[in-house]
Amino acid sequence: MPAHDARPGHRTYDAVIVGGGHNGLVAAAYLARAGRSVLVLERLGTTGGAAVSTRPFAGVDARLSRYSYLVSLLPDKIVRDLGLSFRVRKRDVSSYTPVERDGRPTGLLVGGGPERTREAFARLTGGDREYEAWQRFYGMTGEVARRVFPTLTEPLPSRDELRRRVADDDAWRMLFEEPVGVAIEERFKDDLVRGVVLTDALIGTFADAHDASLKQNRCFLYHVIGGGTGDWDVPVGGMGALTDALAAAARAAGADLVTGHEVVRVDTDGRTAEVTYRTADGEGVAAARHVLVNASPQVLAALTGDPAPAPAEGAQLKVNMLLKRLPRLRDTSVDPREAFSGTFHIAEGYGQLAAAHAQAAAGELPGAPPSEIYCHSLTDPTILGPDLVDQGHQTLTLFGLHTPARLFERDNDAVREDLLKSTLAQLDAHLAEPLADCLATDADGRPCIEAKTPLDLERDLRLPGGNIFHRDLSWPYADESTGRWGVETRHANVLLCGAGAVRGGGVSGVPGHNAAMAVLEAGDRA
Repeated sequence: MPAHDARPGHRTYDAVIVGGGHNGLVAAAYLARAGRSVLVLERLGTTGGAAVSTRPFAGVDARLSRYSYLVSLLPDKIVRDLGLSFRVRKRDVSSYTPVERDGRPTGLLVGGGPERTREAFARLTGGDREYEAWQRFYGMTGEVARRVFPTLTEPLPSRDELRRRVADDDAWRMLFEEPVGVAIEERFKDDLVRGVVLTDALIGTFADAHDASLKQNRCFLYHVIGGGTGDWDVPVGGMGALTDALAAAARAAGADLVTGHEVVRVDTDGRTAEVTYRTADGEGVAAARHVLVNASPQVLAALTGDPAPAPAEGAQLKVNMLLKRLPRLRDTSVDPREAFSGTFHIAEGYGQLAAAHAQAAAGELPGAPPSEIYCHSLTDPTILGPDLVDQGHQTLTLFGLHTPARLFERDNDAVREDLLKSTLAQLDAHLAEPLADCLATDADGRPCIEAKTPLDLERDLRLPGGNIFHRDLSWPYADESTGRWGVETRHANVLLCGAGAVRGGGVSGVPGHNAAMAVLEAGDRA
């Protein structure tokens, strides 16, 4: 939704927020509701950042969540506090993973109730062992989720405090101390089951299961604690419905939101600041008591003149599609409407994931690119126009793994095309008809499919290296480099409220909430 385009006056705001992505809007709404004067300066022509819905295909009434797809980490607290008109819907099916075993197509469907899931495990693995291990494993992560998730909107606990809160030494060791691959291999024997578990550690994170840095563990943790349950839900109306609701809440509370204003410099003495911005008509300056930067740590450093942080690198392929119909599956025991409503894993066996990582680390595109897809419109058809719904059209969004930005540097367009072909070939191997036969066409007769590489995401959204988290995810506890809320910088009145903050990453609003709390606490102490 375009924001109000009034030019800000040169007066001192309590807070100037650089960037109108969802975290910036969360911060703006909290601060304005607390009576603070707030100005949001957004570079693009609309607010929302990566959490937007667009119509990417010419002449087609399909409003897709273009960059971010599902909601898990957004606390109900934020929705309630800000009175957001925003809903999510649960998915009946968690995931489906096709595979060929003994020369026949089969797969693993997780969902549809405990007994159906048990039967799917038994059919794939020949017994109950893997299902029972699955139940124990996710029972443990569910308990961790219930204990850890509420801390995300509290001041940062220390490591020891968080460990006491988890209150399970085995869970702590598995998630926080040992590579997650150790736990997966100890608990599960089937390669496909192991792979399904591991995928949560690799979304947007280029790592092996046994990476000594444990960045895969941090990714896994954030993927299983969302909402205190680990569920990944479908935003009704698409991801843009969330940021539209946030923008409306911020405006209703009195915040000024302006688009087409690119911030180019932040000057601060620690007590007051001046924010210089550029528009199509020239430059201007807004004065502020606090500046909240809803952008990457790289952008923050460039604005303040501080040393640049270590380079970040993304490692994913994002593909959006509109289909005339869902494709038929080779595994006829599963209805495509079930298989595609959950997360559909492609080439994500445990061995396949390890091989893909090794190939990409060696500078080659994976021979069997792993990816996962889901169909938003099966759960929420409101993103499609009535005619498309009547005709049976469906959306598909695909997230490819283990494709680091470095692989695209020699020729982004050519490598993107090669990777898209090989990724869709992996999907086609499990379909009873080619996906290409199911693609809808736009008003110009072109197939309704678009792909974005890490370099495309860097260009379009200024994600450093295309990294969807801005940098490696952090542990959700304090250390010597963090402040009370995990948003503090070396400048007392400049805060980082984007995904690169501690407890950032994903569409959560958590950094926006925490930056607003830090500002309000500072005001209370003043």
